[in-house]
Amino acid sequence: MIDQDKHSRRIFFSSAVLGAFGLSLSPFNTPFARQSKKKNFLYEPKLGFAKLDSNENPYGPSPKALEAINKASKRGAYYVKASGKFLREMIAEKHNLSPDHVMLSSGSTAALANIAFAAIKEGHILAPDLFWDITAKTASEVGKFELKRLPSNKNHQIDLDTMDKALSEDVSLIQITNPNNPTGLIVESNKLYEFCKRASKKSLILIDEAYNELTDNPDTSTMIPLVREGENIIITRTFSKIHGLAGMRIGYSIANPEILRKIRRFGIIGDWTTNQTGIAAAIASYDDNAFLAYSKSKIIEAREMVMDALKENGLNALPSWTNFIFVNLGNRDADKFKIGMAKRNIAIQGSYDKHIHWSRVSMGKIRDVQRYINAMPAVLDEIS
Repeated sequence: MIDQDKHSRRIFFSSAVLGAFGLSLSPFNTPFARQSKKKNFLYEPKLGFAKLDSNENPYGPSPKALEAINKASKRGAYYVKASGKFLREMIAEKHNLSPDHVMLSSGSTAALANIAFAAIKEGHILAPDLFWDITAKTASEVGKFELKRLPSNKNHQIDLDTMDKALSEDVSLIQITNPNNPTGLIVESNKLYEFCKRASKKSLILIDEAYNELTDNPDTSTMIPLVREGENIIITRTFSKIHGLAGMRIGYSIANPEILRKIRRFGIIGDWTTNQTGIAAAIASYDDNAFLAYSKSKIIEAREMVMDALKENGLNALPSWTNFIFVNLGNRDADKFKIGMAKRNIAIQGSYDKHIHWSRVSMGKIRDVQRYINAMPAVLDEIS
């Protein structure tokens, strides 16, 4: 039987302790709970807000991934171990490699940061003018070596011949995002392959393939075959894009095991630094071809809608092999265009450094892309 006096004393003591902090036993009366009622959209964009600025795939996670997340969440008390190994085995098997050629990370960002910090201790990082540069820029701020950018050509394409000529003995890393962000352009596979074969004799090459699955032919676009050939190259990938798992933070790198060992020394990275639900979702969606095909079809549909709208409004854009488009605004200011869209609860990207007339828009849900299209004429008029 329950000792009523003791039970009452426990309730009184708990109430007194909580009361000292201004709290109540009721979970619905805590300050946090009261604040949470006001935050109905903690995990997604607010209602009526079109989020077209971060290259996410809003159609994910897939139904299979959601089922896996639910099961894995019940084991959230445990660090990732067997599940991480299983995912690495899946990735390795697909590319005819061993699991020790694969390293997991929190998105691909953690791996890109490790690679940059490892490289900057030994030499400069050589990269195009426009690329996803956050990790390389951060590393260049703490060492004696620099991030060396090659100027864009008039079409914003990565010029491999110019990069070849710029490669010197004090360059320790060549970084190429392919397809590129923010331009959406892709480097022709045969040319990139031959460049990597030559340049990897002088420097480690990093190919960021975050958007590879969105290309017309992912199997021929990738430089992973160079890893199998033993070249001095590292490939990074992520589940944040086509798989729709940006918030789950799972990425991976593929390289010779010795290269991966060197990279690990410059930050905490590996299976156990990821999370069980993210790994479960990645495993479930890795070969979910139906979901991947559906997502890709919606992205292509949105791209075609935007391209048609740009033409109707007297604008153009670079061709895209990704889930975003790099829009040429002519003589208009990209930051003003961004502000004009923001006033209508539509989020896009503004200018990139000196490229002040170029704006990037992501392919979100069709209804949100349509809002961008509908707002375009008025915003263009405002900033003209």
